[in-house]
Amino acid sequence: MDRSKVQRRPKYDGDESPPPDFDGGDEDHGAGDVEGGDQTPFAGGKVRRKASRFREHRGDYLHVSTRPGLMRILEKQGDTSILFADKVLKFTGSGKMKRRIFILTDFAIYLIDPETEAMTRRIALAAVEKMCLSKLSDNFFAIIIPTEYDLFMASTRKTELVQVMVDVTKSASDYELEVLLSNRFEYNASASLVKEVSFEESEGGIKTKFLWK
Repeated sequence: MDRSKVQRRPKYDGDESPPPDFDGGDEDHGAGDVEGGDQTPFAGGKVRRKASRFREHRGDYLHVSTRPGLMRILEKQGDTSILFADKVLKFTGSGKMKRRIFILTDFAIYLIDPETEAMTRRIALAAVEKMCLSKLSDNFFAIIIPTEYDLFMASTRKTELVQVMVDVTKSASDYELEVLLSNRFEYNASASLVKEVSFEESEGGIKTKFLWK
């Protein structure tokens, strides 16, 4: 089905609070300063914080190689090249937030329950079409997967996560992952639910609004 042609009447219009702080990370939900001449996927079109621009990136923030449960998951898939690993918040179709371990290898994205260390989802990088982000200094992003339902998440290290996603896609294939910067975009929250999320600056931070479609 061509999702761009799916049109549904809005059912709900409301505000959803920003996610709580994560363990580690130093990005927040406030406004930042505009950076120009950027050679990252944001190409100077996104408000970024000095902290995200000058922070040293280290990739695996969870020391996955020292955690047997996580390594067993990757080894079972024959996939042990860890490019990025950190805790994120995943938003469900109903709007609930769930903590997840996010691991990116050169073949796939893994989402793992941090309490049970059980894999909840594996997405081949070849299935990812693009990533959607606002132009503001928030922690939210969507990963668009045309053959499945999409991911809407929040990460305190979003800038690094997106950069690594772009780099690994470019090195593993003949195309560059599209990064869409817009303060309003849609994503498939489930197989049968399309949501539109919008972002706007407000006093004290970034206001997010979700519309069921």
